[in-house]
This record gives sequence, structure tokens and C-alpha cells, in this order.
Amino acid sequence: MPDNETALTREAAATMPDECMTMAEVRRGVDATDRELFALLERRFGYMRAAARIKQDRGEVRDEARKAAVIAAIREDAVQAGLPARELAEIWEKLVEASIAYEFAEWDRIR
Repeated sequence: MPDNETALTREAAATMPDECMTMAEVRRGVDATDRELFALLERRFGYMRAAARIKQDRGEVRDEARKAAVIAAIREDAVQAGLPARELAEIWEKLVEASIAYEFAEWDRIR
């Protein structure tokens, strides 16, 4: 018999947003999505560790052209999806800056 959290995750995964009939279903879906987002952020920061390991020069860590391209792509994706582009671009700005700070810290730590 699955534990309670596994059962809740399964139920939330089975209930897509347009199919939710109760706030409990919505909240389970949001909570499950947050756990998925966290797992993806763990992977993203793993790539920052890899970048810190691969880059030979500390000056390579910050790449403003890459940062601008990442944020522009998110803004475009948000517009296409009908999501709030400005707000998502702001979130990605913070995410990219946090990633850069983490990469700098990792670069310094391993050298």
C-alpha cells in the first residue's frame, strides 16, 4: 500500500488543472508541481557545478550575452503560452543571477 504522499502525488498528477473540481485538488497539483520544479532546479544547479568545473577562467562565469538570450527566450515562450511575460522574465533574471552566484562560489571552492 503506498504512503500518503505517494498517493497524493499520484492523485495530483492524474488531475490536470482544467479537470480540478475542488481547491484540495488544485492545492495538491500545485504542491506536486512545486516538488517537480525543485527537482528541476536541483538539476539546473548541477549544471552550474559542471560549468564551474569546465570553465578554466573565472571571468568566463558571467556571460551577459547568454543571460540576455535565456531571458529573451523565456519572455518569448511566455508570450506564446499566454503567460505573464514580464513577471516570468523577472523570475528568470533572479534564477540566472542565483545560478551565476552559485557558479562563482563553486568555481572558487574547487580551485
